[in-house]
Amino acid sequence: MADQKIIAVVGATGAQGGGLIRAILSGQESGFVARALTRDVNSEKARALAKLGAQVVAANLDDVESVKRAFAGTYGAFCLTNFWEHFSPERELAQAKAQAEAAKAAGVKHVIWSTLEDTRKWVPLSDTRMPTLMGKYKVPHFDAKGEADEEFTNAGVPTTFLLTSFYWDNLILFGMGPKKGPDGTLLFTLPMADKKLPGIAAEDIGKCALGILRKGTMYVGKRVAIAGDRLTGAEMAAAMTRALGQTVWYNSVTPEQYRNFGFQGADDLGNMFQVKRDFNEAFCKPRDPAIARGLNPSLQSFEAWLSQNKGRIPLG
Repeated sequence: MADQKIIAVVGATGAQGGGLIRAILSGQESGFVARALTRDVNSEKARALAKLGAQVVAANLDDVESVKRAFAGTYGAFCLTNFWEHFSPERELAQAKAQAEAAKAAGVKHVIWSTLEDTRKWVPLSDTRMPTLMGKYKVPHFDAKGEADEEFTNAGVPTTFLLTSFYWDNLILFGMGPKKGPDGTLLFTLPMADKKLPGIAAEDIGKCALGILRKGTMYVGKRVAIAGDRLTGAEMAAAMTRALGQTVWYNSVTPEQYRNFGFQGADDLGNMFQVKRDFNEAFCKPRDPAIARGLNPSLQSFEAWLSQNKGRIPLG
């Protein structure tokens, strides 16, 4: 055990962090020890990780000293923020800074920072094609992460910038799966027109992160974008039709319609999909599934993910 490298995993009870914890623990020859960071070490999910063999330690991203303690003695750290927990880009920035500071203090040899593009590089605040949100963002949950990249760079910690994609798990957990229309027909709604949406199984993000760690310093200082598939809304609906055994139609709406759906964060997501639609090539090209497959040979396609998860998708 002495020669194994400890990886501190932020968000260990969530989708990305949990995926990395399980990937480390299931790889008998991984050479890594999983240290799960969580606010509540006594939660059901935290106890389950401990039972699997993870070190479980308390840490709060709003308390930099607790993150420093949790990172102490580690070789690597998987860092992230969760906008949807609090809807505050400023809090995301502060939490990213805390993680960068803690990694620097602990002398972490390899940080993987789960990030996204700052969309303002494509759509400046002066661009009226989409509304500016919260005064200074176009897509808050993207822009804050992209802006936070410099926290890791400025701290001088060896960092791989991991750019993720749309979670197919959103079809299960975020209410984005097919919904019954007035006539009972299942409709899959996206404001992407005929453009491709890069997507990935959440658990594959963790497996790709482990693949990066296994490569040593090969990806330090680099941006790595991952996806399991790049499909149009119509192609996703067709795949769901095959998997579910009932017809799913692609319901193409405008970003403006999506922004007005009324749920919290609808304006953010409407803008996000508009960016992915309008800058499709720039967004899709880096997210070549071959890159993710090179890191994670068991990478799932959308079809494969559906075959395992179709029974979990609520059909409202």
